[in-house]
Amino acid sequence: MIEVDLTAEDLSRIRFAFSPVAETVTSLRALSVGARNGLQAPWLADVTGRLDAVDVELLTTLVRPAGYVPDFLLPTPAGRSATIGAGLEQVAATPPEVVSAELCHLAEHPVAQRGSGRDRRSALLHGLADRPEYALRRITGELERYWAAALEPHWSRIGALLQADLAHRLEELATGGVAQLFGTLHPAVALRGDLLTVAKYYDGRVGLRGRGLLLVPCAFAWPDVLVGTADPQPSLTYSPRGLGRLWESAPAAGATPLAGVLGRTRATILALLDLPMSTTQLAAQLDLTAPTLSGHLTALRSAGILVSRRDGRAVLYRRTTLGDHLLAAAG
Repeated sequence: MIEVDLTAEDLSRIRFAFSPVAETVTSLRALSVGARNGLQAPWLADVTGRLDAVDVELLTTLVRPAGYVPDFLLPTPAGRSATIGAGLEQVAATPPEVVSAELCHLAEHPVAQRGSGRDRRSALLHGLADRPEYALRRITGELERYWAAALEPHWSRIGALLQADLAHRLEELATGGVAQLFGTLHPAVALRGDLLTVAKYYDGRVGLRGRGLLLVPCAFAWPDVLVGTADPQPSLTYSPRGLGRLWESAPAAGATPLAGVLGRTRATILALLDLPMSTTQLAAQLDLTAPTLSGHLTALRSAGILVSRRDGRAVLYRRTTLGDHLLAAAG
């Protein structure tokens, strides 16, 4: 178990962000495990055959199915929603001595290096550690190619889920304080007084020393919680709320009484909103153009079935109590 000592200053400096680089790096674990019947199975099925131009061996050597992930691969996002380009620039700016040290640590890590091919991976990692500037160029180049092939085609769906989670966590913090925020964040996370605990396969204790804590929702972190304690910004990366529905297709409303009243598309929108969703996420789920979706949402909101609120540049929609009752009554 990891124990994190929090001061009043740390609690006052909690902030939120999501990171395309974090999604890119953590998705490599799902790729390595390759669970075709797991949570990420639809994504795995889609990405198969797209990676011929990517050095998958290099990337899955850097990000193993379990254990240590080099800190330099998960830089602190510069803003609440950084771009992949900005994140890779941060990776590329890592001091060479840090790159060398972290690659050597990864090469010898007992959990990360479980499984066949350990000698080959060790040789590759030590070779990169000996030439850190070259290593950074090679790693960032492959991450960029991998992002374009595996993550960018799905980013509207993933990003909308992350935006919705951030809005929900901010609301939790506003209504119930840090106790409610951490109490609902992840089953492995608990706050006891000024001590934050994260269930892990190893033990450790660290103080944040007034640096605050960055909370990062990440679709591919599931089922793990990633804890970073390096300067300048400690972070905790967790699975976003509603992850189980990320790859679902829109439910067919069919010839239900509700569809007969609202129409199939509007009944489907209502059924999708078990969690708040942005217009981008709804459009991705329903395969609708923005103007068409906007017309449906405006009608549902005018009828008092949905409400919306702005969260940064996104607009999130959720059912009202009336919407919940209509959906429940329709069975």
